[in-house]
Amino acid sequence: MFKKIFSKNKKNTDDGSLLITALLIHSAKIDEHYTEAEKKLIKKALINLYSITTEKAEELLIKAEKKEQESNQILEFTKEVKKNSMEFRLKIIEIIWKIVYSDGTNNIYESNLIRRLCGLLYISDKDSGMIKLKVKNLINKT
Repeated sequence: MFKKIFSKNKKNTDDGSLLITALLIHSAKIDEHYTEAEKKLIKKALINLYSITTEKAEELLIKAEKKEQESNQILEFTKEVKKNSMEFRLKIIEIIWKIVYSDGTNNIYESNLIRRLCGLLYISDKDSGMIKLKVKNLINKT
């Protein structure tokens, strides 16, 4: 009985990480340029978020790319993010800002996506703006 309960919870966690990864991929693809630099950023984020190996991160990325292609809306992805703490949500927005600025620019589609995501995740414009500045400053230092 306990094996069933725990295996079910593990599956839900796996599904959650898949949906969140799909959201990161969607953010990378919104400007129609899904680059190796963005994939690298996403893999690094997955390793940090979920304490997984590089191999597991690559597996998750491949599965999530397929999931993102099959989905036509971000609500499914954001519902999963909302199940987590505000600290986690802010971390996801920070990762997305890093993805957006990985090519050095921020276009209107990327800005619009982040604005929509923040609204769906109950993150204020002020918090998003502070995260954006933090990411821009980090990029300018490198």
